[in-house]
Amino acid sequence: MQINPQKPWLKNYLAGVPHEIDLGSHSSIVELLEESLRKYPDRIAIVSMGHAMSYCQLDMLSQDFAAYLQTLGLDAGARIAIMFPNVPQYFIAMLGTLRAGFVVVNVNPLYTARELEHQLRDSGASVLVILENFAHVYQEIADQLLVKKVIVSSVGEVLGPKGVIINLIARHIKKLVPQWRFPCIKFNQALKIGLGHGFTKQKLGLDDIAFLQYTGGTTGVSKGAVLLHRNILANIIQIECWLEPALQHRHQQQLVFLCALPMTHIFALTACGLLGMRKGAKLILVANPRDISGFIKLLMKYPDINIFPGVNTLFHALIHRPEFKAVQLPNLLVTIGGGMAVLKKTADLWQKMMGVPIAQGYGLSETSPVVCVNTPFVKEFTGSIGMPVPSTDVLILDDEGVEVPFGSPGEICIKGPQVMAGYWNRLEETEQFFTPEGYFKSGDIGIMSADGYVHIVDRKKDMIVVAGFKVFPNEIEEVISMMPGVSECAVIGLPHRKLGEIVRAYIVKDNPELTEAQVIQYCKEQMSSYKRPRKITFIDEMPKSNVGKILRRHLRD
Repeated sequence: MQINPQKPWLKNYLAGVPHEIDLGSHSSIVELLEESLRKYPDRIAIVSMGHAMSYCQLDMLSQDFAAYLQTLGLDAGARIAIMFPNVPQYFIAMLGTLRAGFVVVNVNPLYTARELEHQLRDSGASVLVILENFAHVYQEIADQLLVKKVIVSSVGEVLGPKGVIINLIARHIKKLVPQWRFPCIKFNQALKIGLGHGFTKQKLGLDDIAFLQYTGGTTGVSKGAVLLHRNILANIIQIECWLEPALQHRHQQQLVFLCALPMTHIFALTACGLLGMRKGAKLILVANPRDISGFIKLLMKYPDINIFPGVNTLFHALIHRPEFKAVQLPNLLVTIGGGMAVLKKTADLWQKMMGVPIAQGYGLSETSPVVCVNTPFVKEFTGSIGMPVPSTDVLILDDEGVEVPFGSPGEICIKGPQVMAGYWNRLEETEQFFTPEGYFKSGDIGIMSADGYVHIVDRKKDMIVVAGFKVFPNEIEEVISMMPGVSECAVIGLPHRKLGEIVRAYIVKDNPELTEAQVIQYCKEQMSSYKRPRKITFIDEMPKSNVGKILRRHLRD
């Protein structure tokens, strides 16, 4: 394989951005974050539903949570599954888990029981920490005793006196908490036990596992990307260095990060939550960004927002609401677009309304996630995903693993300290996704210009991206094929103006009475909303290869 040693993007780095990062000053993510907890004790760390929590309070509560976990007699490296939307309990549990020396398994709170069961089984999680709004999902699989302990929290549990009112509204007025019943311990009770027990500080190293971040990769089965403390630490520092030119004049002022994307998603976790804590920022949490009206009211309440990470669907939803015209964010420094492709029409409208362009970036769960990003001083939306961040090498390779010329499409392959250690308990699959030289094969097709800017062209596999979430046809096909009346099923992605893509299912039925409505209802019971097919097409016969493999490309054509 030919390797271009020049790294042409380096000559375009902004002044002050290093070509390489240094991890020598910290031994773990915990050490990095505890530095902020000590440095900014009186600063507001988190604002949630109008309630503020200081860095000092976050420090103490996360220690209490860590101490509680240490009372459970868990094995070294035990996995703790956390299933929260953006509420303070997520940060308490996540930070507490890391401080206790255990591994965080982020769980999408929108998961169905089937999806949750797979992740708990695959990760071997010992503990599940879940919001009561989603406890009914676990209820469906509770009798399987998948975990040793379940910790259940309510929305308002750590929000002081105001939390009592919030819980009352959530449970009895808005009816947001379906009935559930299984043995558990309440979140505040766990904190109280931890406080009485006392926290024992753990010795952690760069090669200890920090997160299992579940992703479909490109083969369909949801897999846990093993992210070491080294990987996440590197990506925090890489993004910090990249943004420093835009932030250098604000060191004495507290930055304000908008946390609208779910923290269980790797983009939000690293580029918003962890980076924000590293900078001693105030994190404005949005528990339900799909409530666009409520979201806009929140934006009007916090005009001092500096950093706004988002995805195309979120930007699109905001700018097409008439009331968004009244939103003023005069201190907005950077709008970062990730998770899915940002559409030019959306980006241009955003810049026209907010006065700040969207700096598009690119990454994967397997890369902690940021690989490439545009500079924070980009003047307008370019369609490019920018340049590789410091200490990162990107090659565009053909199917034989040979580097292609500038301007030619090939698979984006990545090497850097943010690249995962591998897939959890999947050695063979891990080996398939790395070149002999140690580059991670992303499965995405891209083009690199002569000056080092990268553009995404297409996806190598059949993956579908709905509103920034990866959807894998194999999983959907397997679920639908289990439905009575379905003989065969194939799934493809269709372009969609708002969501980027939607799922379309082609079905050969063996029950002539089967209807589209029945299939949609079945999918609603089995899958998260973003995975469900929006279009159902019944056909008489699937196009297949001579070995019987269904040819999705024929369906797309």
